Amino acid sequence: MPIKAFSTLSRRGSPVKSLPLLALLAASAWALVSGPALAEPPLKIGINSGLSADAVHQAAKEAKEQGLDVKVIEFTDWITPNAALVNKDIDANYFQHIPFLEDAKKARGYDFVSVGVGTMSKVGLYSKKYKSIADLPNGAKVAIANDPVNGGRGLVLLERVGLIKLREGLDYKATVADIVSNPRNIRITELVAQQLPTALDDVDLGQGYPATLKQFNIDPNSALIFDNVQKRFAIQWVVRAEDAENPRIKKFVSIYQNSPEVRAILKKHFGDMTVPAWDLPQESAANPTN
Repeated sequence: MPIKAFSTLSRRGSPVKSLPLLALLAASAWALVSGPALAEPPLKIGINSGLSADAVHQAAKEAKEQGLDVKVIEFTDWITPNAALVNKDIDANYFQHIPFLEDAKKARGYDFVSVGVGTMSKVGLYSKKYKSIADLPNGAKVAIANDPVNGGRGLVLLERVGLIKLREGLDYKATVADIVSNPRNIRITELVAQQLPTALDDVDLGQGYPATLKQFNIDPNSALIFDNVQKRFAIQWVVRAEDAENPRIKKFVSIYQNSPEVRAILKKHFGDMTVPAWDLPQESAANPTN
């Protein structure tokens, strides 16, 4: 028994060519299978929770308007974003500077590269109990970050104010084990950086970052001492090496860097505590030396 053919009418009512049923079904099946496969999945960007994430969400909104679907995934620590990247749960992350990245690559064998520079921020030493370093008692409790690079950055600040002395030539690579003099017998506690703002209730002095302090209603400008804004500590857009030329990632980084709204959000949240490092010559920002 022959298979009947479907026919349709044109707008003017005249018949058009018939399509055999099997061919029609085959075409429909192909459309169902191939249609979703042709749609690109959202670009997944990992970032730490906090006020810095607001600017990334704004860039994702603008990317959507330009036909690029971006999903922003927030993390609450500095370990998971790299684990998620190596496991391909995300396509890029935005939370770490070059020294932190190089340390992570050395420790865990990550094949990651930076594809763009973001912001760079001051870091300070804060206290809810004292107005100056000179007021700190002997045996003061001090909290710093527990990761090798940012903890070293805190130790350098402690040395600058005369609370400790470190072995020479280490700079931010110093650890607590490198303290060679502690004349006021300060007691140093190393904490996950995101815990430092709440620790200020329990310690005499603590290291702080603008992006996390404001979440806890602590004025980032209230530090007893700041380090300088340094190019080497500019946050980077980091991807797996295989995605170094991914045009979708490059487009999103460009949207972030060129958005007036992103810049306005950063200014609103952080004032001059955070600086857009992409305003610097690219070579200086990507290969920081000071």
